Amino acid sequence: MARKKFIMIDGSAVLSTMYYANLPRAIKFAKTDEEREKYFGEILQTSTGVYTNGVFGSFKMMLKIIKEQKPDYFCVAFDKSRNTFRKKMYDAYKGHRKATPTPLKEQFGTLETILERIGIPVFMSDDFEADDLIGSLAKKFSPEAQTFLLTKDHDYLQLIDENTRVWMLTAKDKQKEMFERYDLELGLYNIPDNCFEYTNEYVLTEEGVHAHQIMDLKGIMGDTADNIPGVKGVASAAIPLLAEYGTVEGIYEAIESAEGKAEEKELTDFWKNSLEIKRSPLNALKRDKEMAFLSKELATIKTDIPFDLELSHFKTEINFDEFNKVIKEFEFNSLKDFQL
Repeated sequence: MARKKFIMIDGSAVLSTMYYANLPRAIKFAKTDEEREKYFGEILQTSTGVYTNGVFGSFKMMLKIIKEQKPDYFCVAFDKSRNTFRKKMYDAYKGHRKATPTPLKEQFGTLETILERIGIPVFMSDDFEADDLIGSLAKKFSPEAQTFLLTKDHDYLQLIDENTRVWMLTAKDKQKEMFERYDLELGLYNIPDNCFEYTNEYVLTEEGVHAHQIMDLKGIMGDTADNIPGVKGVASAAIPLLAEYGTVEGIYEAIESAEGKAEEKELTDFWKNSLEIKRSPLNALKRDKEMAFLSKELATIKTDIPFDLELSHFKTEINFDEFNKVIKEFEFNSLKDFQL
């Protein structure tokens, strides 16, 4: 008997992708924020001035997934605030990111409302990011249903196991490249458009570590996208060190066991000769030990947020009376004949 299918969507990743993909050329090629703002009026919007260029693409994509994948259960999670528990741990976390453009910011509320109106469960939190919410839901319900996580965020790769798969959003040409790289035939795989399904095998090939080591990799290498510092100057040593010791903790256990100059030299020689690390990262690792552990913690998706919900809460059921009202209200005319 086939297992039930539970699809969880990173709504923030999808909406942002659709928004930037469907901007007018004038905005895409503008060089300053002031110049971009001059063309906001050209962004797709309703006759009443509600921006919809990202909402429409996201909504259409989710409906297509429901129609083609036929999930038994479905939900969408959004980032609500940048002031989550990670920001409290490390104030510079994501601190380099620009403010969200107004036309995109307004569409988060629009998409969230639309999904809730037609009966799709939506989750967001002041304290946690969308990946934490989805990670915790996947952990709770993957024993009962095969879970599929759709996102553009590579942090999600750490959640992959026998019960959880990750569909990574990618451009069409990148998708084609990935399938060709692994000698796969796209038509034989039941995955959404413009996605690639990662397994631990593909993570190991693409990232150099196993899926469950993604947070350890970022603990050492850092992550410029989220402004996670890692250990400065040792990025090239991260993969061979993790291949040998498994985790950030394992690396530091090896360092701590080498007490004294002779032992440290022996460890350094082992790294150079056996792990083929050209330049010893020992001093840098010792210097940034605290930052390595903090960086790993920042990169680790929470999977223990309590949800007092049963699997039945997520049953895929579209309220078509409300759906038809949404189509009319937001002028999604091309979707008026949509049927599951």
